[in-house]
Amino acid sequence: MRILALESSAKAASVALMTGRELTAQYFQNSGLTHSRTLMKMVENLLSNLGLTARDLDLIAVANGPGSFTGVRIGVSAAIGLAWGADKPVCGVSTLEAMAQLAEYPGHIVCPVMDARRQQVYTASFRWQEGRPFRLCPDRAIPVETLIEEARANKEPFLLLGDGARLCYDAFMAAGVPAVLAPVSIRQQSAWGVALAAQNAPAVSPLELQPTYLRPSQAERERNARLGKKD
Repeated sequence: MRILALESSAKAASVALMTGRELTAQYFQNSGLTHSRTLMKMVENLLSNLGLTARDLDLIAVANGPGSFTGVRIGVSAAIGLAWGADKPVCGVSTLEAMAQLAEYPGHIVCPVMDARRQQVYTASFRWQEGRPFRLCPDRAIPVETLIEEARANKEPFLLLGDGARLCYDAFMAAGVPAVLAPVSIRQQSAWGVALAAQNAPAVSPLELQPTYLRPSQAERERNARLGKKD
């Protein structure tokens, strides 16, 4: 089975091709260029260099959130366009669960964290068992202080990864709560993790794929404020 995976939920972008359970190729870019400029070009180059087209794929997977509103939207739109044109199914996976796929640390709670601004992080927690991560809580947007208190009450140290890992690690240390900062090699989001997570997620038609934002965008918050509504 060939799975093409896309990751554009944060500053870095990546695409990967998995054949069976093996990583065939992955392109990663953290240049600061907009994903609308880089993501599809990376897909085209990866497939071209492997002598493949979208019709040779079995599934197109994408990190459909949480994360940057613009980045998630670009990734989901790219996956829909590819799948629609090639008549292939798609699969949306949690950005946080995809990160946990690459963080096999027995004896630790694997805790992906993404900077959600407004003194919050997008986060979830996982424990590795039987060779894969098992979810301990749903994806959520919470204050860093709440995450610290959860870690303080837990016997296992938290392994922090994601673009909010350094921010949270510094806050954990300041609060005197033990934590481990994941190695740089697995700290950022990657399409390889998306491909691995897609193996346990349902495939849907392109019309059914939707982004997952967890909270309203800034534009929606501003509109709600004008209308006197709460987020």
